[in-house]
Amino acid sequence: MGRISLYQLFCITIFYQLGTTVVFGFAAGAGRDSWLVILLSTFIGAIIVALYTVIMRLNPGLTLVEWYPAQLGPWIGIPIAWLYPLLALYDVGRILADLQFAVSTTLLPNTPPLVFLGLTMFVIVVGLLYGIEVLGRIGELIFPILLTLFVIQLILLLGSGVINLDNLQPFLANGWEVIWGEIWPLGLTQTFAQSLELAMIWALTKQTGRIIKPTLIATFLSGMLIMSLNILAITVLGEGLFQQSMYPMYLLIQQISIGEFIENLHAISVLQFTTTAILKLYIHAFVAVYAIQQLLFLRNHHIIIIVVAIIGIYMGMTMATSAQEHIYVGTDIFPYNLWIPLLFVFPSILLIVSIIRKIWSKKKVKRSFRI
Repeated sequence: MGRISLYQLFCITIFYQLGTTVVFGFAAGAGRDSWLVILLSTFIGAIIVALYTVIMRLNPGLTLVEWYPAQLGPWIGIPIAWLYPLLALYDVGRILADLQFAVSTTLLPNTPPLVFLGLTMFVIVVGLLYGIEVLGRIGELIFPILLTLFVIQLILLLGSGVINLDNLQPFLANGWEVIWGEIWPLGLTQTFAQSLELAMIWALTKQTGRIIKPTLIATFLSGMLIMSLNILAITVLGEGLFQQSMYPMYLLIQQISIGEFIENLHAISVLQFTTTAILKLYIHAFVAVYAIQQLLFLRNHHIIIIVVAIIGIYMGMTMATSAQEHIYVGTDIFPYNLWIPLLFVFPSILLIVSIIRKIWSKKKVKRSFRI
C-alpha cells in the first residue's frame, strides 16, 4: 500500500475534513451564529481526534479494523470492525450523490449523471491501483492551489464591496440552545469525528509516532477555513438567504463583480467543491478497500477496488430521489443511526478497554520481575 509523509497526511486530513462541507453551509440552522458553532465544534472535534490518536498509540502498528479484534477478541472485535468498511462504502455512495446533485444543478445540467459519476470513479479506481502514495502526492500538490484560490476569492469579494458585517448582528439572538443543537451531533460528526476513518491511513505514515501534531493542526486549519467561508456567506448573502440556499458557497461566488469585468466566477466554486469532494471520495474508497483487504486477509486488492467502484456508483445513483431527500438523510437520520455508535460509542469502549489492558499488562510485568 506504500507510505506517506507527515506533510502528505496533513494535506489528506484537510481535504478529508473539508470534503463536501464547503458547499452546503456548515450549521446553517444556527443562521448568523453558525460561525460560533463551527468554532466550538472545531475545538471539541480536535479533542475527539486527539483521543483517536491515543487509541492508536495504545495499539501501535495497527489500523482501525485491527484495533477491535486486538482488544475485544475476534468474536466481538471482527463484527464491529466490519462496520467501518461498510460505513466507508456507504460514504462513497453519499459523496457520489452529492456530486450528482450539485454538479447537475450548477455546472453540467444536461450531462447524464451516470457519465459524470462513471468518469469520476474511473479516476478513483486508477488512483487506488497505485496505493496511498498517489493520494499523498495529489494532496500536497493541490493544497497550496486550493489555499491560493480561497485568498483570491476573499480579495475579490472585498473588492466587490458586497460584504456587510452588520449581517452578523445580533449575536446569539436565538440563544445557546440552538448553538448546542447544531454542535451535537452533526457539528461534531460531519467533519471532525468522522476523521476516525483516517486511522486506516495513520499506520501507513512514515513516522507514525509523530502524527498527532500534523493531524491536529490540519483539524484546526480546516475548521478555520469552514468558519471563514460561513462568515463570508452570511455577511454577503444575509442570514435568510444563507439558510434557504442549498448551495450558499456557490451563490457566494456569484456575487463577485468588479468593474463589470471580473464576474461569473461560479465555475471556480464548483471546481473547489468537486476537488475536495473527489479527494474525500478517494479517501473513503481507499479506506473501504484497504479495510476489506485486511479483514479478508487478501494479498491482492484489485478485485475489491472494482467491487467498491460498482457498488459506489449504484448507491450514488439510487440512494435518493432528490437533493432535499439526500440532505435530510445526511443531517437527520445518518448521524444518529450510524455516526454516533461508530464514531463515539464503540471508540469510547475501545479506549477504555485499551487503557485497562495496558495498565493490566504493566502490572503483570512488574509482578514477573518481582518473582
